[in-house]
Amino acid sequence: MSFLRRCVCLASLLLIMPLASGASAQVELEDGFTSLFNGTDLTGWTVPEGDNGHWKVLDGVIDYDAASEATGDRNLWTEKEYGDFILKLDWRIKETSGTYDVPIVLSDGSYLKDATGTPITIKRLNADSGVYLRGTGRAQMNIWCWPVGSGEVYGYRNNKQMPTDVRAGVTPRINADNPVGEWNTFEIIMVGDRLTVLLNDHLIIENARLPDVPERGRIALQHHGGRNADGTYKPASSLVQFRNIWIKELPTASEDQAAAE
Repeated sequence: MSFLRRCVCLASLLLIMPLASGASAQVELEDGFTSLFNGTDLTGWTVPEGDNGHWKVLDGVIDYDAASEATGDRNLWTEKEYGDFILKLDWRIKETSGTYDVPIVLSDGSYLKDATGTPITIKRLNADSGVYLRGTGRAQMNIWCWPVGSGEVYGYRNNKQMPTDVRAGVTPRINADNPVGEWNTFEIIMVGDRLTVLLNDHLIIENARLPDVPERGRIALQHHGGRNADGTYKPASSLVQFRNIWIKELPTASEDQAAAE
């Protein structure tokens, strides 16, 4: 291909990209979604007190380096609470932060174990973040490099007091993650205490039950890990980015009942 032709192709691509992005946003607006991120600043989000700029907007995306200096909660929370909703967001792990002993999660939510009953682990490069639903860390959907894939609800899946159907229900059917460095898309649907999740157009969680999940609550992007005293990163730190965050609020059962009355 000639140099001139390459230049023409590149110019055409640059013209198409913003149009495609704008078209996508228009589709979301027409379908009743509201943007939770304006691409410019963190309006609508509560930045942890004392964070000192580690949660930030960089090149039109929410960027986090796992090094928040806040002394309390270091997650990034929405200002508003939500009940039933469809939440869409893009996320990516920028890079991993060291190796981690990762267990093998079976389809029923339990761990693969050796003859002594000890969970078998394998070493994996890892990073770790997630999305908190309804204001509680227990309803956290993980973003990480585990073989089970992102999207599992660790606080329910790893709770041995939970019924077996609950633990199995919040375990992803497949690992649908794209490689580290590439973007992924979550579509998260909460109706009552039921959760359904699509990751990169793959149905990974279907109508899973989350017993005692709050009826309403804020949404958070999770902090995990951080820096050691020597400046190096702890294993599985949240070296992540987020973009294209949209939410569509759905009528709840109590709202339907009130409308009927």
